[in-house]
Amino acid sequence: MNKIALIATALIASTAAVSAASIDDRQDYQASRIERGRETGKITWTEGLKLRAEQRRIANQEAAFRSDGYLSKSERRKIRYMQNDASEHIADEKSDARRRPWWLPRVGK
Repeated sequence: MNKIALIATALIASTAAVSAASIDDRQDYQASRIERGRETGKITWTEGLKLRAEQRRIANQEAAFRSDGYLSKSERRKIRYMQNDASEHIADEKSDARRRPWWLPRVGK
């Protein structure tokens, strides 16, 4: 009986660790997408500010959810929905007609 409880505990802990890593990995990937868009000029300076602010809101919401030391299934779902929306916003900003003219230097982060 103790082996079953130990295995169940290990399974739950590993699932939580994987979901935490996937949330952080996705945040990092979206940040790199924003930066690549800024480097190529597809994302303007003001669009970059807006997109990075959205990434900060997601990170702050995740930190608030983790304040009790646990991310519930509904909290993970809310973070995933926020990340999906952010991903769409990044794609929209990269494909809109606003671009930094090639002859202007890149300004800001």
